[in-house]
Amino acid sequence: MTTATAPRRAPLDPRLVREVRAARRHVGRTVLLGLVQSACVIVTALVIARLGAQLLVTGQVPQDAPGLLLLLVGALALRSGAVLVEEGTAHRAATAAISELRGRIVGHAARLGPRAGAGRGADLTALATTGIENLRPYLVGYVPQLVLSATVTPLCLLTIGLLDPLSALIALVTLPLVPLFMILVGTLTVGRSEQLIADMRSLWAQLLDLVDGLPTLRALGRERGPEQVVARLGDRHRRSAIGSLKYAFLSSMVLELLATLCVALIAVSIGMRLVYGEMDLAPALAVLVLAPEVYQPLRSVGSQYHASTDGLAAVGAAFEVLDEQPMADGALTAPDLRTATLTLRGVSVRSRDGFAPHRAEIEVRPGRVLALTGPSGAGKTTAVQVLLGLLPADEGRAEVVVPGGTATAVADLDRDSLWEQVVLLPQRPVLPPGTIRTVLAAARPGADAAALEAAAAATGLDAVIAERGWDADLGRAGHGLSLGERQRLALARAMLSPAPLVVLDEPTAHLDGATEQIVLDLIGALRRQGRTVVVIAHRSRLVEAADDVASVGTAAAGVLR
Repeated sequence: MTTATAPRRAPLDPRLVREVRAARRHVGRTVLLGLVQSACVIVTALVIARLGAQLLVTGQVPQDAPGLLLLLVGALALRSGAVLVEEGTAHRAATAAISELRGRIVGHAARLGPRAGAGRGADLTALATTGIENLRPYLVGYVPQLVLSATVTPLCLLTIGLLDPLSALIALVTLPLVPLFMILVGTLTVGRSEQLIADMRSLWAQLLDLVDGLPTLRALGRERGPEQVVARLGDRHRRSAIGSLKYAFLSSMVLELLATLCVALIAVSIGMRLVYGEMDLAPALAVLVLAPEVYQPLRSVGSQYHASTDGLAAVGAAFEVLDEQPMADGALTAPDLRTATLTLRGVSVRSRDGFAPHRAEIEVRPGRVLALTGPSGAGKTTAVQVLLGLLPADEGRAEVVVPGGTATAVADLDRDSLWEQVVLLPQRPVLPPGTIRTVLAAARPGADAAALEAAAAATGLDAVIAERGWDADLGRAGHGLSLGERQRLALARAMLSPAPLVVLDEPTAHLDGATEQIVLDLIGALRRQGRTVVVIAHRSRLVEAADDVASVGTAAAGVLR
């Protein structure tokens, strides 16, 4: 996102009102409360004008008109109650809307699969956590003031027109100056909120990459230095945030000064006509009370302008994800992968810098171990995602070939019937919550204790169990374990699973050299079981343990041996 090409958006994104029920209810309730406040403001101004005129002209004190006093107290109390209800419900509505939108983002991202993170990296995580929280000040502060400017301002202006047309004319002439200056300030800040979110996402993404790579950096002795990158990103984020605050203070000062001068023009006009006896006192007092109320909502909208840009940027980013269509599911049942061959035929996937992979030719034969190699960024993981139907190819296609030579496109298969035959172990293992025993047993329901212990021993998980116990609570996503321990548990789950195809993405990335032998032994055990293994590998020992090797890069790749 760039500051120069940021599109202008409506003050209230119609998609938010149309598709998020909590936001729609909030807007409807705010409109109703705005009308109530408008009526209270007008009644208050008329009653105060009547009481003031009686006191100054005839000397009648307000206590002599208990009905008017009671009406005044009632109007003030009702307005206060409307404001309290608005503020109280706004926070709950914002929480509900954020929760609803966050749930939709996460659910839709799960349906998109790897496409949700394509080109976004950790941006999706930042959007679903801190990014979407920018809706709170937008819904709590900006939207109510926007509604008041559409209810209180025109109704008060209409009342002034009935009481004093000249004052209404002055207000009509000066009122557009407020949004005009808002537009001028907006041109100075256009794209700043998008840039702020982009900086935040970059900080998240690179910090997450740095944390993920710390074991490798430590192994290479390069753990000192990358913190400078994080420091530069943090400094850029700080400068962007401070710049937004500068413009926020500037716009608030300009709008306050402008609104004060506009009210002063009306007051001077009324004062001069009162002096020369050209205007009655009662309507003059009512207009003086109503004049600030005409400008106040627009002043508040201006003060909340930056909350609106942040909120609209968050809404735009959220619906950018939600508007992306997931891959269409096929209708054919996937063949048995114990006998079928998975292939990539000239597959290319577009990336930021071209194609990665480019014209990949890969053949995964049943019962064999395939090592997928290539330089970093060549698209090895992407190639596997296309092979499993997680990601569409821009060129070429993925196929399943059954004995006899009949080929079926992976895109035509019912993906659930394919995925239930696959175990995928990514670089960062994702584990369900529970204890070590329940998480491991979930890989093969009905497995006895001996099978669990054998899988744990085969992957080095038995050492973790000896220290923590079978009933150690892992917490959410296995955060009770270190990254290497989670890797061992994920390997044990792969060992225990009956799926005929096992895909290991850099299985030794977070393991030391001594523990690497455990992975090699596991691959050998899977081969003896007759299962097919695809290993994305950088280390030479993993490549040497494979039956076939395929290289992925910027040119056509194929089986090397």
